[in-house]
Amino acid sequence: MKHQIISPRAVTAVGPEQRLSMVEARHRELDSRLRQLGRRAFLTPGERMEAAQLKKHKLAAKDEIESLRRRLS
Repeated sequence: MKHQIISPRAVTAVGPEQRLSMVEARHRELDSRLRQLGRRAFLTPGERMEAAQLKKHKLAAKDEIESLRRRLS
C-alpha cells in the first residue's frame, strides 16, 4: 500500500514560513509511515528498502526544518 507523501518539489515554490510548515508536515508523514512499518514483525525486501529511503528523506527534512528555523529567527 503506497502512501501519498508531500513532494519535496511542492515545498520549494512557497515562502519560508509556508515552506517550514510543509516540510514539518512531510516529516510527520514520513515518521508515521516508518512507525507503520516498524509495527510489523517482518518486512519484505521492498519494505526494508522503503524504510531505508524513508529514513533518508526524514533526515533530509529534519535538516531543512532546522535550516529554515535558523533563517526565520
